[in-house]
Amino acid sequence: MGRKTLAAVLHEYNKPLSLEYIDLEPGPGEAIINVKASGVCGRDIVIWRGGFKLNPPLVLGHEVFGELNDKPVGVYGAVTCGKCDYCRTGRENLCNELTFLGEGRLGGYAEAVAVPTRNIFELPDEQFEKYAAATCPLATSIHAARLADPRGRKVMVTGAGGSVGMHMIQYLKTLGAKVIAVTSSGKKPKVEKYADEVVLEGQRYPGKVDIVYDNVGAPTINEGLRSLDKEGTLVLIGNVEGQEIVLKRPALTIMREQRIVGSAAYTSAEVREAVKLIHDGAINTEFIPYKLKDVNKAIDDVINRRVLGKAVLIP
Repeated sequence: MGRKTLAAVLHEYNKPLSLEYIDLEPGPGEAIINVKASGVCGRDIVIWRGGFKLNPPLVLGHEVFGELNDKPVGVYGAVTCGKCDYCRTGRENLCNELTFLGEGRLGGYAEAVAVPTRNIFELPDEQFEKYAAATCPLATSIHAARLADPRGRKVMVTGAGGSVGMHMIQYLKTLGAKVIAVTSSGKKPKVEKYADEVVLEGQRYPGKVDIVYDNVGAPTINEGLRSLDKEGTLVLIGNVEGQEIVLKRPALTIMREQRIVGSAAYTSAEVREAVKLIHDGAINTEFIPYKLKDVNKAIDDVINRRVLGKAVLIP
């Protein structure tokens, strides 16, 4: 049975979202979630800028937490086929038919959203804002750490004051890594309480690291590679500006036998692992809540780096 819901709708790239009522029509095997909190992801900002070549109108938001039948639930934000080899072996983040909420279908910047029931999982409590703030960045961190094992290693995290970076530092520390954080001067004081060392963006780190977890992309990748030791690995997690990535010194990567590995989001199992870490208090969540009606301020604050950690929308 369908219903109307208030949603923030993207009609034009790089323009304010419009608050309006839309029709929700759940398909077979779907249910309507009453949204209690939805995270504003860096991926959403790339979409807002037109980076993914999608066709508006769009309702963004794949980090959805809310209620179903008065029970607290979370939503795995990637809708997959469930049948391919990747899906059947727990690597559904690589499914050829993968579509995130907010891209090929309506997302969570709304009071309610229709999602496949197989994407819904129970939450251990009703701390919706905390889960919206940290689950996606933490699951991203868990996946990236499995691509390059940080245990006992010296690692660098770029974009350390952002939502992924802030939670990634904490997770890597739980695994025994020594973390060098790269961030802006405005966010340095907060980042310092988590990282072993902090380097300001644009400055050179004088030492070498074993792994670089790059959450920024084009603006930071070359300095990350310069800091990366021989046989080191750079895990490319994000390219927030959507710029073309050009290696300024490819000979350096060649002669040091460095590896560059892409990290594609996370699996549903990694989402549940992230939720457990948050519930257990192993990770300190950093976020600023915004009312849904203030969605455009939230986007502007994220773009202009006024948010430490995550911006979270509350209907």
